[in-house]
Amino acid sequence: MEFFDKVGKAALGSRLRLMTAAITDDASKIYELYGVDFVPKWFPVFYVLTEDRELTITEIANEIGHSQPSVSKIIQEMTNAGIVEESLKTDDKRRNNVVLTAKGLSLSKTIQQQLKDIDVAIDGLISESKHNLWAALEEWEHLLGQKSMFKRVSDQKKLRESKDVEIVEYEPKYKEAFRTLNVEWISKYFEMEESDYKALDNPEEYILKKGGKILVALYENEPVGVCALIKMQNSEYDFEMAKMAVSPKAQGKSIGWLLGKAITDKAKELGAKKIYLESNTILKPAINLYYKLGFEKVFGLETPYKRCNIQMELVL
Repeated sequence: MEFFDKVGKAALGSRLRLMTAAITDDASKIYELYGVDFVPKWFPVFYVLTEDRELTITEIANEIGHSQPSVSKIIQEMTNAGIVEESLKTDDKRRNNVVLTAKGLSLSKTIQQQLKDIDVAIDGLISESKHNLWAALEEWEHLLGQKSMFKRVSDQKKLRESKDVEIVEYEPKYKEAFRTLNVEWISKYFEMEESDYKALDNPEEYILKKGGKILVALYENEPVGVCALIKMQNSEYDFEMAKMAVSPKAQGKSIGWLLGKAITDKAKELGAKKIYLESNTILKPAINLYYKLGFEKVFGLETPYKRCNIQMELVL
């Protein structure tokens, strides 16, 4: 269709719905062809109840992959049509089991012949087509089960936007951003401490003049993320990676990863062998980022921060 050629793959859902509507319309006509008074949407529920099976609504929903309210509604419709009924075979009043009625069992025999004809017709369609849609659907279901369409689009958005992020070295004009971004996240989860004020109020004196570095992430020329390397004295570690902060409005653009990668690369440039960081396990996205960067947990080091409950190192 010209519309789908114009819109492209973004209209996948609309195109599938259109095909589904056409197939469902034909399904109604096929039931009429076989003299069966039946609604196509009942079929999955009906099928699992064949062979005199006795199931709860929850069990049916789990087996066919539908929601429980959806199955409940279909069961009610099929009950009104005289196709299913509550089972009288169980004494367990907590289980609302349903089974096919005599009418339902009779329908299943007719529908079995119908299904054989449908299978042959679909096999013919597959043989006429260049691509096997049935096999492709199975493959797509598997792939989307591993990673949803939402996650795939979200990842693509993050990748595209991350290309517009620029990592630059600290300049005095970024002093306020360095302080504001850090105060924002620290105050959200914890309390500012003396060591925070030392680093954030005087980054040049406390970090840069002692041999450290500060990197700034710019998005559309606005500072939206910061991270520092603080030179460590009398320690097995060369630097501490600290004061990483990303603006909430810029999250989802891989800025934390870009900053972390840039700061560890900077440490290597400066000849560092090992770097260190301190954090808190309630900051789950941050901890996951550190593991992704290659940091591992260490124990027993002294810390000036009350909020620190995890210490990590990266061997470069």
